[in-house]
Amino acid sequence: MCVLGAGVIGLSIAWQLAESGCRVTLFDPNPACGATHAAAGMLAPVSESGYGETEVLGLGLESLRRWPRFAADLEQAAEQPVGLRRHGTILVAHDADDARELSRFAELTARQGLPTELLTGRAARALEPALSPRTVAGLEVPGDHSVDTRALTRALLVTTARAGVVLHRSPAVPVVRDGRAVAVTRAGDGSHHPCDVVVVAAGADSSLLPGLPPGTVPPVRPVKGQILRLRGAAGLVRLTVRARVAGEQVYLVPRAGGELVVGATTEDIGPDTRITVGGVHDLLRAATTVVPEVRELELAEACARLRPSSADNLPLIGATSVSGLLVATGHYRGGILMAPATAAAVADLVHGRACSQAAAACSPARFLPRPVAQEATR
Repeated sequence: MCVLGAGVIGLSIAWQLAESGCRVTLFDPNPACGATHAAAGMLAPVSESGYGETEVLGLGLESLRRWPRFAADLEQAAEQPVGLRRHGTILVAHDADDARELSRFAELTARQGLPTELLTGRAARALEPALSPRTVAGLEVPGDHSVDTRALTRALLVTTARAGVVLHRSPAVPVVRDGRAVAVTRAGDGSHHPCDVVVVAAGADSSLLPGLPPGTVPPVRPVKGQILRLRGAAGLVRLTVRARVAGEQVYLVPRAGGELVVGATTEDIGPDTRITVGGVHDLLRAATTVVPEVRELELAEACARLRPSSADNLPLIGATSVSGLLVATGHYRGGILMAPATAAAVADLVHGRACSQAAAACSPARFLPRPVAQEATR
């Protein structure tokens, strides 16, 4: 098995395949340094859910259920923590319009059977005293958690190595013969690596890989996100805090050791990873609006990476029109959350088992003409 891409998705897939008895080779010039490196690590399918995105929510909820076991197994195998925090999330509002939106969202989650609790501003501040006095309402989402993404990827790199995964720190391209993926060629030295299955998990570059027939991987576009890491926030907030400020979403995610992650911009402007004054300014303005004491913290890092997004915001997981070629990409803002379910789905497909209904809804065949789609899903 060859896996192209060693972000959280590729690493998780490689680990699960190796644990199931497969010989796995992983290719990535900069493992865990793309979107995964920047990610805030929110495991928040409810808070992140958008109106009408039923399939995205379904996969997110399935993966969230897998997270406790996934984290425990990973920590045991790697002998190091992954920083899973199960403290919940609070969404806050600062004006009447945002409060009405929270109320509508609470009604929606109630109809879906998802646990949330609508709070007054006073109750929200009692739960998180550092919230701004301007807070007029809140919505507690007790089941939305977070994980330390950098601790997570450190553990995945250790565990995949211990499981026998061979990691080549270079790019590679699939080799297709007679409509079947039969190998990958490593860039640089041109070495040939025969394999039975190729899994494309290359994030925003997934649909740009040379060597594939046009349209094999549906378009994946890069969506820029700038994100900040602050120091000195020990005890400032316990929950992940989310809000809308000046029409834009902001979130504050606490970490062990006093780190606070503040994110993130959403810029659909192509492959641009510059850190901009405007982006940093907007994030800090929003964060200090929500939690005023943020202004006293140290700005430790500003980072920008590209999230991989499909045309309908639903990941691409499954078979393609090329036999032996699977894709696992397009997770947009949900790669960390959806990694366990994605890895399980790919392992199921490799071993000839049916994947879950939520993962099956992510088949890239939805973007193919019907006869081709039917062939790809066989």
